[in-house]
Amino acid sequence: MTATTPVPLAELETLLVELRDDGIAVLTLNRPERANSQTVAMFHEFNDAALALRDSGARALVVRGAGERAFSAGFDIAEIDVIRAMSVREFLAFQEAATGGLSAIRHLPFPVIAALHGPAVGGGFSLALAADVRLAAPTAKLSCAFVRVGLSCGELGTSYQLTRLVGYGRAAEIGFTGRLVEAEEAERIGLVNRVVPAEDLFDEADTLARAIAANSPGGIRLSKRAVQRNTEITSYAAALELENRGQALLSTTDDMAEALAAATALRAPRFAGR
Repeated sequence: MTATTPVPLAELETLLVELRDDGIAVLTLNRPERANSQTVAMFHEFNDAALALRDSGARALVVRGAGERAFSAGFDIAEIDVIRAMSVREFLAFQEAATGGLSAIRHLPFPVIAALHGPAVGGGFSLALAADVRLAAPTAKLSCAFVRVGLSCGELGTSYQLTRLVGYGRAAEIGFTGRLVEAEEAERIGLVNRVVPAEDLFDEADTLARAIAANSPGGIRLSKRAVQRNTEITSYAAALELENRGQALLSTTDDMAEALAAATALRAPRFAGR
């Protein structure tokens, strides 16, 4: 049984953050009685959680929803009046906090895996898109949803992420209709990496996280940086420059020397993150 310990954080109202002794962190949206719907507090707590996780020594993060109903049903309608009462400037400040929270998760220096079951709607959909890898149970139902409440699909990074995952045409259809995308279709169009049996979802996410964590921390961090940054630039030359710098840095690490020694000795490498 892998031990878990809380990541040092001020008391959180909506999230549960744990760091296991194998380097795997787990971030749980912890409002199962409300289908893990998001609140103003939750968006601020994403920032708090990401800040604590960044320097925690974690090698991979699994994001999941508590309970059996949902990954996240989006923004909690019980807080709609809070939003309606905001002035434009107050709403902009809230938007910046919300987008900052999801951006902080997206930019964690190690891979993020979203384990999706039930609805991943609105802001829950955006959170799933902020992950590097998405695994889905057959029950997963994804929806942009924002247009259904009078907002734009240009929300929480969705228009950026969705277009890069599935292409302009599919992103336009999903974004402009707000329709549900079932798990099978999501896998077919590349919105999720793969569909796994519901009973195996969290084990599969854990297995993937451990496979990532078995590699050198520096290599994985610079791999994520290269893959992520190269979706944001259009120059092939700039991509090569980023890759070349990363490889040059990694070639001097103890972990690379250990990997070569292990390969020569026909044993598994013992990475220390140096």
